Amino acid sequence: MSGNSELAAGLAALYRRYNRRSFVHPDPLELVHEHEDSRDQEIVGLVSACLAYGRVAQILASVRRALAALSGPDHDAADASPRAALLAASDATIRRRLAGFRHRFTTDAELSSLFIGVRHAIRDHGSLEALFRAGVAPDDRTILSALTRFVSRLRDYAGGRNASASLLSSPEDGSACKRLNLYLRWMVRRDAVDPGPWTTISRSLLVVPLDTHLFRLSRALGLTRRNQPNLATALEITAGFARISPRDPVRYDFALTRLGINPACTDEDIRRLLIP
Repeated sequence: MSGNSELAAGLAALYRRYNRRSFVHPDPLELVHEHEDSRDQEIVGLVSACLAYGRVAQILASVRRALAALSGPDHDAADASPRAALLAASDATIRRRLAGFRHRFTTDAELSSLFIGVRHAIRDHGSLEALFRAGVAPDDRTILSALTRFVSRLRDYAGGRNASASLLSSPEDGSACKRLNLYLRWMVRRDAVDPGPWTTISRSLLVVPLDTHLFRLSRALGLTRRNQPNLATALEITAGFARISPRDPVRYDFALTRLGINPACTDEDIRRLLIP
């Protein structure tokens, strides 16, 4: 497509077609929608996003297993409140309940540390949203500085930088932070797909959660010429979307990634978007 107006029209049409709850499955986001309380959604969302690597079926199974273990053997995980279970458990109880857990290269020790970090953060700040909001500065142009502060505090609460090494990446380390930017999209945006339980963070600050599907499509759309899906590339692609949707630069992320991962999206759909 030759100009922003054509691209904007194509993206708007794609958004209308695919930004629907019916296209969420299979996606870790569906686990967030299973909880109505925003205080539970932010916890389930963080765990779901942090474990969102590998096959989707494995991710869903791992998150469900982790939440069931957190709730304990005497509770129905489908009805339990993750927040209530987390605050009621001691650090030792959390480690005992998650003993033996593994999701690819994430160990039980790392996931336990994450839960423990979240537990202490909520006890001190009231919510993960409050902890994140404390790191947002008035002159921030993107979410990355606040994300760096958020990760630093969570790492401290979890027991140090290496306590949840495979789960809590930081922009400070040069990471594109795909999984945490995905989490922030879920938490901050609110539409038919994203639940948006956080109400105090501006969606204009969000950065695209750059996966291989969005990277390929962004190159085809001329939003980047970079060869690596790194942090600089994520920022460049975000800036490209911001020229079309400055108040909501991550608006089209879900619809675009459906082209690559949802069987309902055909090759014809891809050609219609990418070929003028």
